[in-house]
Amino acid sequence: MQAETVREQITQLTAQLDELGRATEGVRITRKTLLALPDPGPPAPPAPKLPDHPAYQQIMAVFIAADHPLRARHVCEAMDVAVTPNSINNVRLKLERLAGRGILAETEPGVFTHPRP
Repeated sequence: MQAETVREQITQLTAQLDELGRATEGVRITRKTLLALPDPGPPAPPAPKLPDHPAYQQIMAVFIAADHPLRARHVCEAMDVAVTPNSINNVRLKLERLAGRGILAETEPGVFTHPRP
């Protein structure tokens, strides 16, 4: 009777060992597959957010239509804003803010462009 109990335990343990062997093989295949996948790299940074003021929308429309870098004076002219020192300075500050956020690029001091994708 004891021999039959031991044989039954051996049968159960053999079945468990076979099941664990299949699970181990599945893990090995999964690991191999995961290691073969290309590295996704770092996530892309979120797109810079345009300030809410309507003047920024107008400025961006000017740069999207332009095919060359612009100075604040040219942006004022394109927006039909009076070309006065005060308005030029206000537009320049907005251009610098957009460049600081990565929405525009300042290619040289006072000259801004819209980076094309």
